[in-house]
Amino acid sequence: MKRITLAILALGLLSSPALAQNASQIDAARNGANCPKCNLFQADFVGLQLKSKNFAGARLRQADLGIGIFSGTNFSGADLRDVNGSAALFGRASFAGADMTNANFVGAYLEHANFRGANLTGVNFSGAEMSSATGITQAQFDRACGDEATQAPAGIRVPVCNQ
Repeated sequence: MKRITLAILALGLLSSPALAQNASQIDAARNGANCPKCNLFQADFVGLQLKSKNFAGARLRQADLGIGIFSGTNFSGADLRDVNGSAALFGRASFAGADMTNANFVGAYLEHANFRGANLTGVNFSGAEMSSATGITQAQFDRACGDEATQAPAGIRVPVCNQ
């Protein structure tokens, strides 16, 4: 009987989703709470105004931040892989040390945002305003892309995205 119970428990653990989103943390963040190190996987923040919040170290993978206002928000060390941040405002936000792999920041406002040590592999900055962004290097930007409308910091060459 013990073996059957253990087998059922083991099967249940193996079949449960790993690191699934945390609905209560998402609700709290959507309502304006700071949420450092929270699990906000696939959260819907479309059009929300969440200025000067703390999401440092949070898991926001595949979250939708499109057309939202996140000015002054701390995303340092966060998992921002596959995030949609298109047409959103991120002025003075910190992405220091964040993993932004394959994120979409098309048409985003990123003036004075901090990208020191961020992984920008596959990030699309087409049409983004980021001429005063800090901490960004050519080596980081060589793994990202944009278009002729991208306003990158002085001295940063913008690779063109493949359509």
